[in-house]
Amino acid sequence: MAAAKDSKELHVVMLPFLAFGHMVPFLHLSTALANAGIHVSFVSSTKNIQRLPKIPPHLSSLIQMVQLPLPIVNGLPLGAEATTDISMHQTPYLKIAYDLWKKPFKQFIDQNTPDWIIHDFAPYWISEFNIPHILFSVFSASVYSFFGPPEYLSDPNKYWTSPGLLSSPPEWITFPSSVAFRSYEAPYVLAGFFGTNASGVSDSERVATCIQSCQAVALRSCKEYEGEYLDLLEKLFKKPVIPVGLLPQAVPERKEGGLAEWEATFKWLDERKPHTVVFVGFGSECKLSKEQVYEIAHGLELSGLPFLWTLRKPMWAVEDSEALPPGFKVMTESMGLVCMGWAPQMEILAHPSIGGSLFHSGWGSIVETLQYGHSLIVLPLVMDQSLNASLLVERGLAVEVERGKDGSFERESIAKALRKGMVDVEGERNRVHAREMSKIFGDLDLHQGYIDGFAQYLKRGSGK
Repeated sequence: MAAAKDSKELHVVMLPFLAFGHMVPFLHLSTALANAGIHVSFVSSTKNIQRLPKIPPHLSSLIQMVQLPLPIVNGLPLGAEATTDISMHQTPYLKIAYDLWKKPFKQFIDQNTPDWIIHDFAPYWISEFNIPHILFSVFSASVYSFFGPPEYLSDPNKYWTSPGLLSSPPEWITFPSSVAFRSYEAPYVLAGFFGTNASGVSDSERVATCIQSCQAVALRSCKEYEGEYLDLLEKLFKKPVIPVGLLPQAVPERKEGGLAEWEATFKWLDERKPHTVVFVGFGSECKLSKEQVYEIAHGLELSGLPFLWTLRKPMWAVEDSEALPPGFKVMTESMGLVCMGWAPQMEILAHPSIGGSLFHSGWGSIVETLQYGHSLIVLPLVMDQSLNASLLVERGLAVEVERGKDGSFERESIAKALRKGMVDVEGERNRVHAREMSKIFGDLDLHQGYIDGFAQYLKRGSGK
């Protein structure tokens, strides 16, 4: 437990959704606010808090990690407390458990009476607590801009009536933009985001209700990258839209024996030439099929480029060895490494031998990759990732893997995109742009300025 807070000290409660792509940015924001002298209570389930990075010791008196047991729900496997623990079709049951959390969360709020609640998209019931609250988006401003004003989210019949509308920029984006979904994924987005699910509340309704009831919307974003989208959001939402910066993290210094099980991997990286290795990682949320994993594997082999692939064992594989094509490790042992399970991604990306990343173009991974100016080779797989990829390609920052009309991809297209992104002459402009962008994404002072501004907004709004 954290030390008791001073009565004059601002107290903020953080309530992220139960996905590591959400919890980790919320934790980074918590740390940044604590560094600004704000007392933070970070709420999640017991198992998730145990799996999150530890709080820096010097902030232990300002950040309280609040463990609320997750209710048991039919359809949700026992012990599953985050999206990484389940298949995509089980996610609505996790949202049911999240909604049942309202009761123990209310008990915590009643006992602590915070000045603010900073929450994710999911708790549509948040206004019931009569505490000033802010929606914090872990998605980019361009993604939120695409979906439009909250009244179009709560009632998709006002605009989002067919999949075809998702395949081009909507009418309210009046400046040049190519941000849109691919035609093959539009039907799934329409059904998955706007359609009803087992929780009884669509994701679009959750987002709309949170936007309509909150005092402001904060985004992990900055004007230097997507200023026109941030300006548009204020018009669409009709309330303050506050960029909190990109929350880039300073990489901990590598200490001898600090990551003992990874020493051999870092030694291998030390032996590679600077900016030559492709980092391959698709995070904890993307559930790759066997065919997709195999095509990526063969594409890496065809590219002839050195690689480091961090791969979580897919649900369809019983053993780690079944996750890759037979003989793949032997055939590529002179080229690259495959590391199963968790990986110290930030330390890997910071290594001088890394020159590019093949990844899903999730917003958090984009921030981490461009922080170091690496080449981006993108293979978007779910929801916001295609919108992120569209903007990156439009701005000459990424090479996207070519897909078939049904969204499938082949090893040849993986290899072609990798070579263009890493070594081919035609990809040199992209590489230059990515290196230049590191001056924005990796500028810790720039993003600290955004945090300072957000902290001041919270203090003014609370009268403290």
